[in-house]
Amino acid sequence: MFRKSKSFLPPYLRGLLQPWQEMDWLLFAVPIGLTLLGGLMISSVEANVGLTDWWRHWITGGIGIILALLIARWRYDQLLQWKWWVYGLTNGMLLLVMFFGTEGLGAQRWINIFGFYLQPSEFAKLGIIITIAAMLHQRSASTIPMVLKVLAVAGVPWILIFLEPNLGTSLVFGAIAIGMLYWGNANPGWLLLLISPIVSAILFNVLLPVWGVGIAAIAVWILLIGFVAWRTLPWKPYGTLAPVILNLLAGGLGRVLWQFVLKDYQKARIVMFRNPEQDPLGGGYHLIQSRIAIGAGELWGRGLYKGTQTQLNFIPEQHTDFIFTAIGEELGFIGAAAVLLSFLLICYRLLVIAQNAKDDFGSLIAVGVFSMIVFQVTINIGMTINLSPVTGIPLPWLSYGNAALLMNFLALGLVESVANFRQRLKF
Repeated sequence: MFRKSKSFLPPYLRGLLQPWQEMDWLLFAVPIGLTLLGGLMISSVEANVGLTDWWRHWITGGIGIILALLIARWRYDQLLQWKWWVYGLTNGMLLLVMFFGTEGLGAQRWINIFGFYLQPSEFAKLGIIITIAAMLHQRSASTIPMVLKVLAVAGVPWILIFLEPNLGTSLVFGAIAIGMLYWGNANPGWLLLLISPIVSAILFNVLLPVWGVGIAAIAVWILLIGFVAWRTLPWKPYGTLAPVILNLLAGGLGRVLWQFVLKDYQKARIVMFRNPEQDPLGGGYHLIQSRIAIGAGELWGRGLYKGTQTQLNFIPEQHTDFIFTAIGEELGFIGAAAVLLSFLLICYRLLVIAQNAKDDFGSLIAVGVFSMIVFQVTINIGMTINLSPVTGIPLPWLSYGNAALLMNFLALGLVESVANFRQRLKF
């Protein structure tokens, strides 16, 4: 049926499209549209400062599109035999950053290659997706030793990125690992136990000072952890007690870090999104101006190149992490909603490809990319509307950043390869 629908095309064009005939063209077209929109909004942000990053964004996007098409016609399953080489290259590039990297904005994240600044932590996301997918393809995550093995493998690049320091990207690694473990048949209770120490550390700092309700909420949480451990872990007495003790220790350690280790400005950055007005000219400035810009857009927006907050440069780093504020102000609620629907469509198509892949390796690759995009979009847009702390996580295909844009298209090409080479029933 698919080939008959193409019969109206000239023979030479049908031959040209033959290597890509099974691609998901909708999944391919939407990121291209977002890339074009991203360049347009970057040009608006930089209209009054004399910068021209918008054409670099489009050139990098064009290179990414070509690479994605080339990858889409290459069999993705050949990566199975190269998984450890990919993993070694990923960690090797991160080690090079530690010793020979270029420092900027208080972090050492880039390698200068003939004037081109490469950010290995971005490409490490795709490297760890390939490695974990290959591991879970050979053996599912239905056993605790396999879950621990996956976490150990993901932990090495996570630590290297965290030490740059690059907290935002390191959080993406956690989201990728959790999403792929879930799809790889890990017990959901185990995944809850994995993230529970982080939750406990937060609860002990947020709720413990609030006596009564706060103490009760923490007690309920600890009892919930004990119940989940008892139902899902072996060695009932020890398997139940160990997570409870670990969560109590994590909560206590969190309070020690909060009271005696973290500096005031670090604490402010973590909790500032809850009340940015407490420091309107300091840590809360980003968040206040971002909220003003998005609210000023109203339904239809102020118009391209007409947003006051955007054109008067009230929002720092707007062309990168805060590009969504320009969309909200100049394109309004309609434009912002269209962007959100575009990401929703991308995620839906990724899940369809994951569901219809010919093997677990391809399915897990699609889910890894899905987890990465969902987390980045949620955190990035969340921080622009005061729902999450400010982190250096770009908005896929929209924020300016050559490495991130290239990586997103490489990931897209790999998923398209999964779609292009899936087995179809023939009648």
